[in-house]
Amino acid sequence: MNERMSQYRDKIVQYWGKFSRIQKTLFISTIALIIVTAVILTMVFSKTEYEVAFTDLNSTDAAGIMASLDGSGTPYKLSSDGKSISVPSTESSRVKVDIGSKGIVENGSIGYKIFEESSSAIGMTDSEFNVKYNNALNGEVEQLLKRMNGIQDAKVLINLPEESVFASTDEQNKASTSVVLKFKPTYSPSQEAIDGYYNLVKTAIPNLPIENITISDDETELLSTTKGGQGGLTTAVEANFALQKRFENDVRVNVKKFLSKFMGPDKVDVLVVSKLNFDKVQSNEKLVTPVDVENMKGIEISVQEISKNYTGTGSPDSGVAGTGDQEVPTYPSTSSTGTTSSEELSKTVNSEVNRITRDIISSPYTVKDLTINVAVEPPTGQTTLDQATQDAIENILVNIVRASIADSGVTYTDDDLAKKVSVFSQTFGGNVAETTGVRLSPAVLWGIGIGAIALLALGGYLIYRRRKNKEELEEDVPLQVPTEFPSITMESMTNESQVRKQLETLAKKKPDEFVNLLRTWLADE
Repeated sequence: MNERMSQYRDKIVQYWGKFSRIQKTLFISTIALIIVTAVILTMVFSKTEYEVAFTDLNSTDAAGIMASLDGSGTPYKLSSDGKSISVPSTESSRVKVDIGSKGIVENGSIGYKIFEESSSAIGMTDSEFNVKYNNALNGEVEQLLKRMNGIQDAKVLINLPEESVFASTDEQNKASTSVVLKFKPTYSPSQEAIDGYYNLVKTAIPNLPIENITISDDETELLSTTKGGQGGLTTAVEANFALQKRFENDVRVNVKKFLSKFMGPDKVDVLVVSKLNFDKVQSNEKLVTPVDVENMKGIEISVQEISKNYTGTGSPDSGVAGTGDQEVPTYPSTSSTGTTSSEELSKTVNSEVNRITRDIISSPYTVKDLTINVAVEPPTGQTTLDQATQDAIENILVNIVRASIADSGVTYTDDDLAKKVSVFSQTFGGNVAETTGVRLSPAVLWGIGIGAIALLALGGYLIYRRRKNKEELEEDVPLQVPTEFPSITMESMTNESQVRKQLETLAKKKPDEFVNLLRTWLADE
């Protein structure tokens, strides 16, 4: 067994001795690199990767999560600031669902869950209930605010009124609330968002008016629109400015696209300046019109006619007859005779007319003023535009301006509209280089292309010829004649002394051939 192992070892040593020093170095380096790579891959794939599952935790929530993870045997890592907890990536989803179902993360707020925990076996007093209810209401509002976009933390203090038999009903129903918000970095709330905070607090707390709510951040108080907040004004101005820029861009694109069809691409540039009216006017009209326009009459709904007639031979005492001082003129005297008659007619007609009520809201996007300036590159061979082309472009622009400001409420004359457009000749820089440079004809371009192809073909042919000549030179070099080793016929030797003498003679006369012979024998074995 030991002899066989020795033979194997000798063969390995003999095989290893055939390699050069560079080959041995490369072999050892390759084996070492493979081993190091295997170790690194094993460490990487066997290492547990952690993923951040909970962030922005306070001490109470972090302690609750750690206690739950310890109970379930789940490994975790707590960040240096104590606000983040990481768990293995393979168990991250399960841990989030498990912790969420237990309601451990409350962001430092108590909430109504506190009532699920019984304080004592006999219940709680009214004072204890009021304190817990107030704290729970504070916590619920805090949790609602923290769920809104951009809010990192919130602190709410609610003052609920105490019931009293001496206070009026209005005074009892009024509560007050103070809220302090902490926003995420780079977040700035808009006026709509601030109004949303006020509305959320108002609807979450019973009997709380807007004027009794105070919301502030680390620096200033945030006012709602009803309390004089101006954040919405800034937003409206930005929206109006964006709309004005969009209108100007649309006019510019349309004019440039239309003129480029006739003057050529990249030969027209347009500048548009506008002024829009963003006043929103609301009016109410109450109109009354007749049904029968020709006769200016309405529809008769009801008609009432009263007729009274009287005929008699005497006259009632109506005063003192005569025309004296104590008498009333035109009154009959008591002694008058003859027949008396009277008649009274009255007619009442109720007519219905058309009653029209209109609520008119005018569009707040009216173009008050518009100016269009166009720069056109003259055609090839001209320094300026011809008058006919310039007049045609100006007429097009005047029509566009007239249609755009038709609802402005101002009447413009043709001279006024002509002053709002301008057309001038301008040579653009990109085309200057093109016109001043050398212009090559298609034939010259084809000739240059064919010449380049011919040069490439010639270069390829020369490379081919060089390689071929190199191969022919290598074939002409005579092959090295293999070294002929002296032959020693072992069969003709009868004893070892003759072999030894012949070897000694060969070693003395031809030492190089003797060495080659020994190497051949060793290789054969």
